[in-house]
Amino acid sequence: MVIKRHSSHSSAVAAGLAVAAVLALAGCSGERTARPQAEQRPTPPPARLAVTPAHGTEDARPDRPITVQATGGTIQRVTVTGKGRTVEGGLDPTRTRWTSRWTLRPDTDYLVTATAVSPEGRTTTVTSAFSTLKPKQTIGVAAAAPFDDETVGVGMPIILTFDRPVYNKAEVERALHVRASRPVEGAWRWIDRRQVVYRTRKYWPAHTDVTLHARLAGVRAARDVYGTRDLTLRFRVGDAQMSVAGARTHQMVVTRNGRTVRRIPVSMGKATKRAYTTTNGVHLTMEKAYHVVMDSATVGIPKGHPEYYRLDVYYAVRISDSGEFTHSAPWSVASQGNENVSHGCVNMSPRNARWFYRFSRRGDIYKITGTDRELEWNNGWGYWQMSWPEWRKGSALD
Repeated sequence: MVIKRHSSHSSAVAAGLAVAAVLALAGCSGERTARPQAEQRPTPPPARLAVTPAHGTEDARPDRPITVQATGGTIQRVTVTGKGRTVEGGLDPTRTRWTSRWTLRPDTDYLVTATAVSPEGRTTTVTSAFSTLKPKQTIGVAAAAPFDDETVGVGMPIILTFDRPVYNKAEVERALHVRASRPVEGAWRWIDRRQVVYRTRKYWPAHTDVTLHARLAGVRAARDVYGTRDLTLRFRVGDAQMSVAGARTHQMVVTRNGRTVRRIPVSMGKATKRAYTTTNGVHLTMEKAYHVVMDSATVGIPKGHPEYYRLDVYYAVRISDSGEFTHSAPWSVASQGNENVSHGCVNMSPRNARWFYRFSRRGDIYKITGTDRELEWNNGWGYWQMSWPEWRKGSALD
C-alpha cells in the first residue's frame, strides 16, 4: 500500500513538470512575437528662404526693394553688399521678412547672404546675386542754398535744383531727409519741376546743426530717369539776427538774439510809382557784394528814359530778386532818417552800410514795414510771406 501511494505521487509530479515546461516554452515564444518595433519619427524640414530680385536677375529696378522671406522659421541675419557698400534694411515684427531701407544704385552688382533658423534649431543659409539696370537717362541735384559748412541765419531755406524736370515728385521727396540737432517742424514745397525748397514752420533755433541727406541714387524721378548719386549737405544756424526797417520811421533796428545792437537811419523807396516802392514784409538776406553796378534797365527803366540810372554802389546786401539791396548811399545821407528818396533800395551812410555788410549772414531775417507793396512769396527768398498751411500744400506728400 505504501509503495502504491509513492508510485502515484511520483507520476503526478512528473506530469506537472512536463506541463510547466510546455507552458514556459509557450510563454517565451508569445513574448517574442508581441514585442513592438521602435517608431521612426520624420526629420523636420529646414526653414526656407526666398530672395527678391531672383538670383541671376540682370536688370532689376533700383527703386524697388530687396526682400528676403522666410518660411518655416525666422531670419537670423541678412547681409547685402554692392560696390563695397552695405545696404541697410530691417526685419518685420515676426522676423520672417527683411526689406531694404533705401533705393539701390543703378548699374550695380549686389550679393545677398541670408540665414534663417527653424523652430528645432536647424539653420539655412542662401546667397543670391543680381544686377540693377543701367538707366537710359540720369538726373542730378545741387544745393543752391545753403553752402556746405556755411553758418547761416535763422530764416535760411534749403533750396535744391535738379538738372532735368522731376515728374515723380513724391518719390523724390521721400528721399530727402533733414535732421536737426534741435527739434524743428519743416516741409518741402515744389516751386516747379526743377526746384524744391525746405522751410521750417518757425525760424530755426539759433545754434542748430542741420544735415540734409538726399538719397537720390536709384530714385525714379521720371520715366526711365534715375538718380545715380546721393547728396549730403551740412550747415550750422548761427545767432538769431533780425533787422526791422520802417518806411515811415526811416529807422532800421538790428537785433542779435533778441538784443538791440544798432539803430540805423535809412531812406527807402520814394514810392512815386510801384517800381520805386520798397516791398513790405519778411525778406531774407540772400547774398553780399562789396561792389554792385545798379542799372535801372534790369527793372524795366531802359537807357534813354528820363529816370534811367546806372550807379556803382558798395557794401550791398541783396534782400529780393526785384533789385532790392541795402547799400551805402553817400548821396542821400541828408535824407536818411527823414524821408524816402531811393528807387526801392534801403540807403545807409557808408559807415552804417559797411557795418551792416560785415554783420549780415545769408538767411538773416530782414523785415520791412510801412509800405503798400507786399513782397511776393516767390520774389527771392520771400518764403516767410506764405502761411504755414499754404506752404505745406506745395509738398507732394501732404
